[in-house]
Amino acid sequence: MTRPLSSLLRALCLSAALTAPLIVLPHSAAAQAGSPFEAVMRINDSVITRYELEQRKLFLKLLRVPGDPQAEAMKGLMQDRLAIAEAKRFNLRLTPAQTAAGMEEFAGRANLSTEEFIQALAQAGVEQETFRDFAGNGILWRELVRGRYVGSFTISDAEIDRAIANGTVNTAMQLLLSEIILPVEGDPEAQQALARQLRADITTESGFAAAAQRYSASPSAGRGGRLDWTPTSELPPQIVELVLALGPGQVSEPVTLPNAVAVFQLRDVTEDRTATAPAVQLEYAQFLLPNTPDVLAQAAALHARIDGCADLYTEARGLPADQLTVETRVASAVPADVALQLAQLDPGEYSTAITRGGARVFLMLCSRAPVVEGEINRAAIREQLISRRLTLLAEAYLEELRSEAIITTP
Repeated sequence: MTRPLSSLLRALCLSAALTAPLIVLPHSAAAQAGSPFEAVMRINDSVITRYELEQRKLFLKLLRVPGDPQAEAMKGLMQDRLAIAEAKRFNLRLTPAQTAAGMEEFAGRANLSTEEFIQALAQAGVEQETFRDFAGNGILWRELVRGRYVGSFTISDAEIDRAIANGTVNTAMQLLLSEIILPVEGDPEAQQALARQLRADITTESGFAAAAQRYSASPSAGRGGRLDWTPTSELPPQIVELVLALGPGQVSEPVTLPNAVAVFQLRDVTEDRTATAPAVQLEYAQFLLPNTPDVLAQAAALHARIDGCADLYTEARGLPADQLTVETRVASAVPADVALQLAQLDPGEYSTAITRGGARVFLMLCSRAPVVEGEINRAAIREQLISRRLTLLAEAYLEELRSEAIITTP
């Protein structure tokens, strides 16, 4: 039995590296589309047809890719043509078995077989050929990039050591989120109602950013609530569970945190299938400051005169014992409001987003490290770092191809 399309979409985790090349227009579809072979863009000696553009737009909408579907579809198809032409230059082709494997892998992200995935897409009018070439071109581009760059750089042991020390490897999944944090004093119902209204009203990334700038009390408000890529192992479990049920661009149900209500927008997800997510151990300090009008300036001055968490003991000398606490906990055991702030900090950085009673919390991350049982798999870590480096090189490669191409629109 085919899974409903809505369930399929909730299960998908997309990879930005997958793109779609030229598709074959079925005769029946051509008859119905009006002028399906009308060119909407020419790239060197290749064209993008109106039918391809409409199919790609529909596909992106079904996958809930953020942004304007028309613009994103055209951008993706342009990138496809450039990649395909470059692959031909190097006589690089896919076998039918490689294409089938790519389709199976993509469908497997939704826990579907290839046939189930195709049937689900067909319910909404996306042709099998569109999906086939979408998956196939992703493999083609990755092979092209690896062929050009693998062997052109090395990952040193020092880089692996830094990655292990910083806890930036062996994470099964990372999330690209935006946040709106609504502070609560007393009854949270008013902020809950506001959060529900924001969720109902916001339909775009720019809309979420505007709401974050207006309402959010988090330091991220100034950048539209946008957070950097964050491993799921460093976020509170209840938040991870909630946002992983979203499609890109969707907004979460309100989340109740200590003294706050939050909503999150999922912008993107990236997955590492070569590793499991270890526990992350966090050492952090909470130093309570009087919540006066100049508290932010006091916090900045405090941060300027200390080198790390150890120096806070000197600052707290003679103060009540509960004014400074330094703890070491596994990330999943850290209170949700604290964990959310720590996920945005590097060791030595601080946040003043949390208030507690009449005090402002000067929250500093002392250290972050994975909790590793047994021997560390350095070879797997090296592969992860190579993959990250290739992603950056691939972006530069594509921009180079774009700048050299002749691109026109009718």
